[in-house]
Amino acid sequence: GITECDLIVLDPPRAGAGKQVVKHLVSLGARRIAYVACDPAALARDLAYFAEGGYRVRTLRAFDLFPMTHHVECVAILEPVKKDA
Repeated sequence: GITECDLIVLDPPRAGAGKQVVKHLVSLGARRIAYVACDPAALARDLAYFAEGGYRVRTLRAFDLFPMTHHVECVAILEPVKKDA
């Protein structure tokens, strides 16, 4: 029932959000989207879907929260691409 919002915090499962979820989130027109990811490959796929929907990466940080393992957490902040008037 949510039709618009200002900020979205997204923390999907390891497989990522997927194209349909991203499409719905883009339709809400949020000013910023904070995407927390535990799989960089799934994040990359979803970032491509967000780019198709008119969002770009403003910042991207990786965190080694599990030392001595291959697991890396990433946080991407997305914003809508400004359209020229």
